[in-house]
Amino acid sequence: MKKTLLFIAVVSAFSFASCKKDHTCTCTDSTTGATAQVTIYPSSTKANAQANCLSSTTAGVTTTCTLK
Repeated sequence: MKKTLLFIAVVSAFSFASCKKDHTCTCTDSTTGATAQVTIYPSSTKANAQANCLSSTTAGVTTTCTLK
């Protein structure tokens, strides 16, 4: 019984851990379709990289940014 509870606790701990890896944010010019900016967020969670990617702007260019 104790081994089963320990196993469940360990599996639960891994399920709550956030996975950090490199994420790439690509911004494209909305009018021409050309790539305006590529940013790499190293060792970040997907939620943090997504928030940073969506807040990215390129001066004077209307862009659409997506996280890959």
